[in-house]
Amino acid sequence: MLREQSGRGRRAVVAALACALAAVVLTGCGDDGAGPSPTPIPTSPDEASFSGQPPSLLASQAASAIASAHASASAAASSASARASEFEASVEAEAARASAAAEKVLKDVEGRGNAVSDVGMTGLPRNETSGLLAVLVTITNKTDDTASYAVQVDFEDSSGKVVETRFVGAEDLGPGEKEQPIAFSRQPADAQLTPRLAKAQRY
Repeated sequence: MLREQSGRGRRAVVAALACALAAVVLTGCGDDGAGPSPTPIPTSPDEASFSGQPPSLLASQAASAIASAHASASAAASSASARASEFEASVEAEAARASAAAEKVLKDVEGRGNAVSDVGMTGLPRNETSGLLAVLVTITNKTDDTASYAVQVDFEDSSGKVVETRFVGAEDLGPGEKEQPIAFSRQPADAQLTPRLAKAQRY
């Protein structure tokens, strides 16, 4: 009888301890702020809030670099074109000045002048002169002193009539030096003309 009562007592104590432990665990999970807060479960972002793909920094930088390169190339091309135009204008201006100077020198020269032997002429292919008739005038200073030259080139038709006259020159050529100006005819490309060395003066 005593053993039965003793067994019942032990079972009662164990049951009481189990209840007490359960109470402590439940109290620790309560919302009194003493225990850790539950970890939130991550959720996917609302895709409806996006309006397309986000911009790529690399792509943006590449586009900017390309645009900058195009702008630089365009500016360089414009600058090169401007320099070419300026050079062409300066060459034409110098040719006009030399022509005027040669014409002035030859104005009062009688006969063919004193330097015909210092001047030679070679025709240039029309495919290299945009179809114009042109001759390369080679002026060589055959003296021992520095000298300037004025040359007159006449373009004659088949009957020997002078249709056009052009003047070229060379200034301050040292002994043995030569210069090769070009005398262009401004007549139509189909005109049958013959260039002739009319005068050459050394001064």
